[in-house]
Amino acid sequence: MNFITKSIVKLRKLCNYLRRGICYVRHGVPNKVVMSNISILAPNELLKGRTALITGGTSGIGFEIAKAYLNAGARVIITGRTENRVKEASYKLRSFFFVDSVIVLGVVLDNRNVSSFESIFADIIQKIGQVDILVNNAGVLGGEINDVKESDFDKIIDTNLKGVFFLSQMIGRYYKANKINGNILNIASSSSLRPASSAYTISKWGIRGLTLGLAKLYSPYGITVNGLAPGPTATPMLLKDGDDNIAFEKNPIGRYAMPQEIANMAVILVSNMGNTIVGDVIYMTGGSGLITFDDIAYQF
Repeated sequence: MNFITKSIVKLRKLCNYLRRGICYVRHGVPNKVVMSNISILAPNELLKGRTALITGGTSGIGFEIAKAYLNAGARVIITGRTENRVKEASYKLRSFFFVDSVIVLGVVLDNRNVSSFESIFADIIQKIGQVDILVNNAGVLGGEINDVKESDFDKIIDTNLKGVFFLSQMIGRYYKANKINGNILNIASSSSLRPASSAYTISKWGIRGLTLGLAKLYSPYGITVNGLAPGPTATPMLLKDGDDNIAFEKNPIGRYAMPQEIANMAVILVSNMGNTIVGDVIYMTGGSGLITFDDIAYQF
């Protein structure tokens, strides 16, 4: 390395130190950056020949579950509240795979509009045939008791709990009538273990109880019902656009969970590998809600 090259390297290092120093003066100590090696299931046939209906599948955990199910050989139907988001997500899902056999159907569905479920589901069956798996994933955050309005409370409960109840009722009847050994997977939350002071937390307590009740009712008909409860997860609901730092020091594992980690377990729970798991909720929280509540603030 000649003198000029060495000088350039030293100058770059100096600029980097200056930039970090200026950032420290302006913003304080920078956030700790955490990296994590995430294992993803290799292409497999765990769900070959089956069809999954995933609510709220246009982004975040629902989108990753859809991708993992396609990777496991399933056909996938995703729902969202707007046509543009459904179309965009469906296109992205297809673009991850390079075979014509991948089937993705995007459907506009609002969990709050219970009266629309039957007609939308009838259209799905006409287009794609049998449905074997329902993933109740659609959900919204919020509703803290210190400032929630009744309209916002209703929106959260209707989306996160009421819609799940009636979708599960409809799918359960469909499975029973057609003698389908189907699955229902409810996406719960670490919030279902926390003191409930928000509409969101109440809805997730409800999901935990509903999972037990549905499993009790449906298991005699060969229908398997379970729940999957993520903790703080690196999705657009929790991280700002463009923020790829998954550090979260208040979580015992020191970081957010990744949606791909949740999706791995979602495959296992609805596959034959999970046949003896019935009425359970699998907690993937990093310890949040299980061994600590310190990762969120309780204020009034």
